[in-house]
Amino acid sequence: MREILGVTQDSPLAKRRWFHHDYFDLFVSQANGGALCGFELCYGSDGADRALVWDRERGYFHDGTGLLAGNDLVHRFEAIAHELPGEVARSVGARLREYAEQGQATPTRRKRFRRADWQQRPA
Repeated sequence: MREILGVTQDSPLAKRRWFHHDYFDLFVSQANGGALCGFELCYGSDGADRALVWDRERGYFHDGTGLLAGNDLVHRFEAIAHELPGEVARSVGARLREYAEQGQATPTRRKRFRRADWQQRPA
């Protein structure tokens, strides 16, 4: 995965980061100390239709249809996690394993993942 630089930063309290791979787009929000505040893991061949979202305040939910099972998502992520900075790989990986272990239905927020303005490729 490679980091996309130049994403919009709205808050001095958290840093937004974007990592791209052929199968994944990972959007991360980290507190200034590096703690994970939330992430959106978009997946699929175009990385735009489905996402598992975790927010430390609201928990897990999905965007999209035709979602991958938790264990399948974990295995795909772990295969490329070594390409991420260590703290991001560890934090997101831990949340994904937690999600897979829950084995329960996750609410779907909307039928398709919609990128926010900051998630658009910089010019």
